[in-house]
Amino acid sequence: MAQATPATLRRSPFGSLIFMSRWLQLPLYLGLIVAQAFYVWQFMTSLWDLGVGLFTGHTTSHGEEVVFDEGTMIIAVLGLVDVVMIANLLIMVIIGGYETFVSRIRLDDHPDQPEWLSHVNANVLKTKLAMSIIGISSIHLLASFIEAGDTLHEPSGEKALLWQTLIHLAFIVSALALAQIDRMSVKHPSKAAAPVAEPDRAPAAR
Repeated sequence: MAQATPATLRRSPFGSLIFMSRWLQLPLYLGLIVAQAFYVWQFMTSLWDLGVGLFTGHTTSHGEEVVFDEGTMIIAVLGLVDVVMIANLLIMVIIGGYETFVSRIRLDDHPDQPEWLSHVNANVLKTKLAMSIIGISSIHLLASFIEAGDTLHEPSGEKALLWQTLIHLAFIVSALALAQIDRMSVKHPSKAAAPVAEPDRAPAAR
């Protein structure tokens, strides 16, 4: 008697409904695309302010007009880098999340396919997101250290710098833990997925 193949097996309507529910995430990723467009607008606005400050010698910071010096320029450039890194984080979430949890994008023959997309999975995506968050946190921490002279004059400035450093270290520890867990899962695959070898059978005696 021929065995039924997976294509001929009757699918459960309830299971099919649960599987189709993954498309509810599509508006979320479309919303992230809109958020990325807002970041592009913010980047262009900050770049314009940087150019105005460079040529006029004055810029606006926190609603006040300040002298545009080297420190102010470094802070402005770090702000641009911060926007770019957040945009990269959004791209990872949009493309990687859609590929992992919704549907295949099927870009195997596309010349601009990201290198990391060919082997993306939930663990790889979490590790890359953690590394991106560390990079963003580093930019904010560096900007805080550059402004440390002004920050330390504030009543809670020293505590603010200390907490920022501790939070950054927490991000690093979390990323290292995720990378170690991912490495352990690769070295020790699930036993259930391993093929079970059939015992050798001695030839029957005649």
